[in-house]
Amino acid sequence: MSVIDFHSHVLPRIDDGSHSSEESLGMLQISASQGIDVMAATSHFYATEDRISSFLNRRRCSEERLKERMNQELTKEERIPRLIMGAEVAFFTGISRAERLEELTYEGTDLLLLEMPFTKWNKSEIEEVRYILECRKLRVMLAHLERFLMIPGNKKRIYELMELPVYVQINAGSFERWGERRQISKMIRKKEQIFLGSDCHGIHHRVPNLKNGREALEKMMGSTFIDKMDKEAAVLLGLEDK
Repeated sequence: MSVIDFHSHVLPRIDDGSHSSEESLGMLQISASQGIDVMAATSHFYATEDRISSFLNRRRCSEERLKERMNQELTKEERIPRLIMGAEVAFFTGISRAERLEELTYEGTDLLLLEMPFTKWNKSEIEEVRYILECRKLRVMLAHLERFLMIPGNKKRIYELMELPVYVQINAGSFERWGERRQISKMIRKKEQIFLGSDCHGIHHRVPNLKNGREALEKMMGSTFIDKMDKEAAVLLGLEDK
């Protein structure tokens, strides 16, 4: 069964993640040492700063640079995670009606990794997500949802959002902080469709750490939960049939 990292900034020189192909390769090697089989490259997409067409072009060029370095540096025997292209799409007003939104989903799927605003939410944000689900017919995974619990007044909206058929991505590093770990436990008991991402950005800062998060989650919920999560994760990305 594949171990999947749903959230990373492993592509070189495209956002605030990896600064070079060499660093990206190092991130992949660290992830491989932790038993990661698949790594989603989810570079930041901000509609206020970029057009979808230019983002996709830059992502393709970044992927090609990384693959060229991999071909130069890796031996045939060396195993690294399989890369799947995606994007961490920052919420913006009108996102539910944005053209070409489907092109920002995880490669080969209809699953969108959505980063909600780092401000107090209101009803309109919830309704935009609902529209994406019901009218655009996309599935939505909410990036590092636990981080928004720390914003005053957001807890009610978060649990309202979780009533929708969304998936929740938790950052592995959040299990290291007691307050967030306690909130994660409550979230999981509210909605079991939880998946992990490292949200790694480099080899010195915000490093790949999915293994630590998996171990903490297994301690919290048990090995059966982890096995079920891995199975559902593979199905979500089209790597396995239901």
